[in-house]
Amino acid sequence: MNEAVVVSDLDHVRRELTAKPDGVLEAVASAHHLSLLSVVQCLPGEMWKQVDGGHFIEVMQDISSWGDITFIVHTKDAIVEFEGRLPNGTSGHGFYNLKGGGGVSGHLRAANCRAIVFLRRPFMGTQTLSIQFFNADGEAMFKIFVGRDENRKLKADQVGSFDRLEAKLAAVMERT
Repeated sequence: MNEAVVVSDLDHVRRELTAKPDGVLEAVASAHHLSLLSVVQCLPGEMWKQVDGGHFIEVMQDISSWGDITFIVHTKDAIVEFEGRLPNGTSGHGFYNLKGGGGVSGHLRAANCRAIVFLRRPFMGTQTLSIQFFNADGEAMFKIFVGRDENRKLKADQVGSFDRLEAKLAAVMERT
């Protein structure tokens, strides 16, 4: 595919997402033969902030103190969701090892994370905040969403934690 076609496709996706930013981004990526990260980068700039994937462990350890979140892995074959506390982890044997014991555990290849995106956008008519982790192919490793209270409102303390972490890492990115 030549570069002019790709730029044209990205411009089309930008217009599409400006008009309707609350669709399923994976479906947009598939329809346009783009990576999910490319599609996220087509959203209006105020909706997202990207930081280097090298902050993976720092971000994961911070989120482990937030309380109940929603952890999602979305592939073409399944959307798997976990709601609960994200356990802390440690590095070892090439993985960031979640210290389970609860609902989620596992081993994540932190070194494969190339980009982390703080995303603020509507989804199905509801405002969402998520932190999305992307590999070198621009595909999502997984996503972590700010939790909701009993009234389905974003948890205020987690919104504050999200904002603080985003601002801290954005400041680091600006200095480098």
